[in-house]
Amino acid sequence: MAEGNGLRKDPVLSVETVGEACVVKLAGELDLYNAPQVREALTKACDDSPTRVVVDLSDVEFIDSTALGVLIEARTKVHNRRAFLLAGPGLETKRALEISGLDRHFTVHESVSEALLAKV
Repeated sequence: MAEGNGLRKDPVLSVETVGEACVVKLAGELDLYNAPQVREALTKACDDSPTRVVVDLSDVEFIDSTALGVLIEARTKVHNRRAFLLAGPGLETKRALEISGLDRHFTVHESVSEALLAKV
């Protein structure tokens, strides 16, 4: 599912239930243009009140302030905010989380499997 000019990746690769968790795999460039798609996927993931929501960022190449805001907004929809976990951010995504200070507000894991096993 490419957007517009066919060069951009679909920002939401998959939404899967793993046990009592929901794993949302995001990819490509997350920004103002595809924030609505990301918001919709994360909102649906939180709707069923899973015990945890893991956002897989391993295929994300770029994330801007709008997309970071979407992550913050989605986390407010989870009853236990510590159960909203980020996993596998690459260097650029990690840098964006650090520069924005969000790395101190989100629990960030090296992998999805680590996030699924973490105590929340």
